Amino acid sequence: MQILITGGTGLVGRHLIPELRSRGHDVLVVTRDVAKAGLYLDDDIELLEADPAVAEGWIDRVPTSDAVINLVGEPVADGLWTKGKRRQLRRTRLRPTSHIADILRDSDRPCVFLSASATGYYGDGGERALGEDAEPGQDSLAMLCYEWERNAQRAESEHCRVACLRFGVILSESGGALPRMLPMFRRGLGGPLGSGRQYFPWIHIRDVIRAIVFILETPAIRGSVNLTTADPPRQIEFARALAARLETHARFPAPGWALNMLLGGRSQLLLHSQRAVPYLLKAHGFRWEYGELERALEDLVSP
Repeated sequence: MQILITGGTGLVGRHLIPELRSRGHDVLVVTRDVAKAGLYLDDDIELLEADPAVAEGWIDRVPTSDAVINLVGEPVADGLWTKGKRRQLRRTRLRPTSHIADILRDSDRPCVFLSASATGYYGDGGERALGEDAEPGQDSLAMLCYEWERNAQRAESEHCRVACLRFGVILSESGGALPRMLPMFRRGLGGPLGSGRQYFPWIHIRDVIRAIVFILETPAIRGSVNLTTADPPRQIEFARALAARLETHARFPAPGWALNMLLGGRSQLLLHSQRAVPYLLKAHGFRWEYGELERALEDLVSP
């Protein structure tokens, strides 16, 4: 397949592209900085320098692709959510997705469109198990995810299959949440966030990549798909498992009020409960390689 990818230098893209290449697919990466992309990607990857938020210099390659994987977006966890940051979160997600959907909707070439989203779609779900058919939350991140997915779904047609990838908290040794947690836990200063009772929808980076390939190769999967472990734990259970792996203790909780003061709107990433259950992946027979938390941490974290 000829696969076009936006956001190919992010955490998921850097792991996904080698997997796709190993399966014989040709990959084109749209990036704002070719020089930077060259530091992360192999020399045989075709790079096209363009801003995905602007429909110039790259959009003509969309209708000639067999699949489009849209991973672009300003990192949610970096920096305070100022007005400027919120504008960038929207611009870097909604505009590229709309550009791609507009082209694919009018194309009669068979195509698959996989577009990123997040379990933030559900807002604070409390104790409820959140399948893919659950209603969106009402906070700003949930509304952003809702618009993001709605833009992507405009590409759905008899020729184009669309799946929105609702990523949980991706665990990787080379980026994402885990490296941010490790310094405090290694010093014995880690612990639950807020009450610790909120559900924590994690997934190992290897299973993220395997799930994306699985969705790409399974024609029956369409719509929104939760990419999380099969049975998300509570955050306090995650903290205890991480501490045990590091042979220390999870003794120091971070109170919710303190996180709200320190992080502002970003605190919802840590305090909202999202018991996101990957019903679609289960129904279609996907098998997790690192479905158990202890096994995932054993693979990713050195004591």
